[in-house]
Amino acid sequence: MTRQLLALDGDGIGPEIMAATLAVLDAARLRTPIRVTRADIGFAALETSGSTIPDDVIAAAKAADGVLLGPVSHNAYPPREDGGLNPSGVLRRELELYANIRPARRMDGVPAPANGPVDLIVVRENLEGFYADRNMHAGVGEVMPVPGVALATRKITADGSRRIAEAAFRLAADRPDKHVTAVHKANVMRLSDGLFLDCVRDVAQGYPDVTYDEVLVDAAAAHLVRDASRFDVIVTTNMFGDILSDLASELAGGLGLAASLNVGPHHAAAQAQHGSAPDIAGQNRANPVSLILSLAMLLRHMNEDGAATAIEGTVADLLKDPSTRTPDLGGTMGTREFGAAVAARMETPT
Repeated sequence: MTRQLLALDGDGIGPEIMAATLAVLDAARLRTPIRVTRADIGFAALETSGSTIPDDVIAAAKAADGVLLGPVSHNAYPPREDGGLNPSGVLRRELELYANIRPARRMDGVPAPANGPVDLIVVRENLEGFYADRNMHAGVGEVMPVPGVALATRKITADGSRRIAEAAFRLAADRPDKHVTAVHKANVMRLSDGLFLDCVRDVAQGYPDVTYDEVLVDAAAAHLVRDASRFDVIVTTNMFGDILSDLASELAGGLGLAASLNVGPHHAAAQAQHGSAPDIAGQNRANPVSLILSLAMLLRHMNEDGAATAIEGTVADLLKDPSTRTPDLGGTMGTREFGAAVAARMETPT
């Protein structure tokens, strides 16, 4: 049996880091073969089809065993009515990718702002909250009733809160520290974050071996900067998770290293945490590690643990040496060259 992977380059540096990542996939020793198909999203798709994510791409994503998604420049797209949809948000909603799993781990030898170790996972609810492109069945969660007045609706549901909590506790149960922290602002948003916390507390009762605590979001940000080792698995709502995961990844060494996996009941999409960096697009300077490690997460989700571990170990080994790092980490290696170096070392392991 051959599985299908849909690769979507995206915008800016997307095609470059995708090429490096697919070179790594080609070198991976898989238990079951994977066939890669390609499709355009973003500005390339808008030019040819009038939409940044055409219907046939959504259908192909639903038919695939996994999706590898490059970064997109959605803030620069035209209005929705002119085809400017956020491909990431559309895929999360259409594929019901309710959990965004974002690990942050400090790697040996890589310069990082953190004072000590960082090894945590942010489990971010992906389909609700304040994110206007995915939190309503029809329409969006932002309106402007009169000029100069803008309103945003934050949607939190019991079902969404329980299933993201289950995802967090399952992850924590398999980790050495077995610790879940719910991050919230229930002292201000008493109804919405209160509902979220009630659901997480209910789920916690089913995991007596997992330590559970709760931290306000502003305190969580301060604790991350002071001592990130205080956290193991953080579970939180959409916007808080988006912000805290970027903070944790920067503390661990930068967004160029920050992997993520979007997971739902039937689908999964690997996606670099960072944006499309149009200022360095086409210069062979982008760091492909985030997407490469996201691929490793997707492969592990597809029960290719051996290949995933090999990719992660090879990347970590290369990053120990400044000569095999990209410019954002103080090195001189190009995007293509780093992908080729990972692939070559995997093909001829030491």
